[in-house]
Amino acid sequence: MEFFRIKKDIPFMKYALVFNAISFITFALAVFFLFSRGLHLSVEFTGGTVMEVAYTQPADIGKVRESISKLGYADVIVQNFGTSRDVMIRLPVQKGVTSAQQSEQVLTALKAEDAEVTLRRTEFVGPQVGDELMHNGLMALGFVVLGIVIYLAFRFEWKFGVAAIIANLHDVIIILGFFAFFQWEFSLSVLAGVLAVLGYSVNESVVIFDRIREAFRKFRKLNTHEVIDHAITSTMSRTIITHASTEAMVLSMFFFGGPSLHYFALALTIGILFGIYSSVFVAAAIAMWLGVKREDLVKSTKAAQDPNDPNAGAVV
Repeated sequence: MEFFRIKKDIPFMKYALVFNAISFITFALAVFFLFSRGLHLSVEFTGGTVMEVAYTQPADIGKVRESISKLGYADVIVQNFGTSRDVMIRLPVQKGVTSAQQSEQVLTALKAEDAEVTLRRTEFVGPQVGDELMHNGLMALGFVVLGIVIYLAFRFEWKFGVAAIIANLHDVIIILGFFAFFQWEFSLSVLAGVLAVLGYSVNESVVIFDRIREAFRKFRKLNTHEVIDHAITSTMSRTIITHASTEAMVLSMFFFGGPSLHYFALALTIGILFGIYSSVFVAAAIAMWLGVKREDLVKSTKAAQDPNDPNAGAVV
């Protein structure tokens, strides 16, 4: 399916240096905000009070969240677990207020809306649990990065592996930079979104790399940057259709998914937009500057044939 047929190759690599300079500046700003402002971690990472309450009827999560927000909690997490009548509430730590006092305040507010709500469980989750989650999350990120490099090194060539992982980390750091600059809440769902962006972005890079290898085999008179330009141009229709469809789904979660999916969808939106950019202007350009060439991807062998054969020694 090709809705957007482009007949003439677009000279992307001609402006690669300019776009990569923009990428470097954006990346540097993201790193600066990460160190200067830091991430606004959710209760899952910082610790707090966890409550489980039960309703006699399916709970209205939005209404529960609104009731708790009136008590002055800005970073409360409210979600169903088990059934639609069971609700888990995570409250951040408040100075001078114990976990028991927090749960009592919240339960009183909830009973004002529905007198039949009951408290199933309440406990305090210490910050050490959050440290463990952060450690495990970073380990997951590291394993994903390592797996991508190994896969691309075997699937294509080590230069493509290095280029792709730089581009992917570029996307991740920029997402984190946005969350640090605007102080959006960074939760486990956002971390899941970041890991999803890694896989999504590398998929785009693999499509372009595969087309580059195909173009090296097909167009032997084109130089490296012309081959890359052709590969990117020939995948533009697929890129537009794929990313537009994905973004439509993500935006539906952003606008209609409620507060629990808000930042998850936001992380995906940023990742998708920068993932397209990095696959074209970061991954492909870095592969070009690392010196990828036809011989890296197209192995030539001499055919052992009869020396009297006029085709003997032809390159296959």
